[in-house]
Formats: sequence, structure tokens, C-alpha cells
Amino acid sequence: MSFEIRKIVSYIEETHIEGNKPSETPVTMVGLAVIIRNPWCGKGFVDDLKPEIKAGCSELGKLMVERLCTLMGGAEAIEAYGKAAVVGADGEIEHASAVIHTLRFGNHYREAVKAKSYLSFTNKRGGPGTSIQIPMMHKDDEGLRSHYITLEMRIEDAPRADEIVVALGASDGGRLHPRIGNRYSDLEELAAENGTNNDATNR
Repeated sequence: MSFEIRKIVSYIEETHIEGNKPSETPVTMVGLAVIIRNPWCGKGFVDDLKPEIKAGCSELGKLMVERLCTLMGGAEAIEAYGKAAVVGADGEIEHASAVIHTLRFGNHYREAVKAKSYLSFTNKRGGPGTSIQIPMMHKDDEGLRSHYITLEMRIEDAPRADEIVVALGASDGGRLHPRIGNRYSDLEELAAENGTNNDATNR
């Protein structure tokens, strides 16, 4: 692999109670982070990032997806998914983006879980111990608000100034007690309200 890996970190969170109300089915979220040396760091402003993208992103994506699916008990268990990258102080946000915003990286995850939705994401700069936030949505339905969730983790010694933390998140469900409706129900309500208002105006 062209990317030099220093560490691989996994995080598992299992939630049984939310709002003081237990759930018969807990929700498990998993984060998998790989800390790589930033291949563009120390080279000044690099115009063409593609050689490193082509050399390393697919292999990194494959490795991470395989490990994440194993932690989740199989790709079929994953309902919500997302990705994130944090670049160290000596790198650019574009360096973090270059790793995760390429089909060479993301398609491994989409294909593994047979997803229809795009991978939600964050990319930012931070130092060791910074919050790594991985926003997720339902893999098949971008309007399903029950699965708008965020996994948050941190690694005490990463990213160093010349590193990038690359992370994937997965969940086997949405929030425990979702009750705000979906985008589709909002559209129906707004249409009904507008129709009522129009009728009133017409009268």
C-alpha cells in the first residue's frame, strides 16, 4: 500500500436507553479509523494530487471496509453509513478530502452494503485528540431522518501534524426512539397547509 499506516483504531458504541426509555433492540455504532502519514505533507503546494490518490485510496478503502464489516458482523447488518477525515496541522483540508472524496475509496463501502444513498461526511483540520465526527444516514434512503446520526470518537495521539485520520462509520439502526417524521411527511404536511391556505385565499 502506498499510504504509510501508523495505527488502526476501532470504536464500538451500543445504546440501550435513550431519554430514560429502554429499547428492546439496542443500536450499535462502529467507527474504524486509520491513521496514515500525509503523502503530500512537506512538499509545498502540490497541484496534482491524483498520483497518490490512484496509488493508495482503493487499497485503503478495501482494507477499511473489510475490517468495518467484520466488526459489524457482516455488511448486511449495516443500515446507516458515513465517512470522515481529519488532517494534521501541517496539511491542507484538501489533503483530507483527497483521500475520502474519490470513488476509488468510497465505492468499496457503497458496493459492500449495496447502498443507494451518498456517503455523508466531514473533513477538517485538527490536532491530537481532536473530535472525529462521522455523520451517517440510511444507506438506501436519504430522507429517512431516523438514521440521521453521528458517531463521535477521538484518538489521543492523532492526527500528528503530518498525518491524516481516515474514518468510516456504521450503524445497525437509527436513533432509538425517532419521532420527528421524515422529509416526505413534511412535504405532505406543507402541501396540505398550502392547499388549505390557497383555498382560504380563493374564498
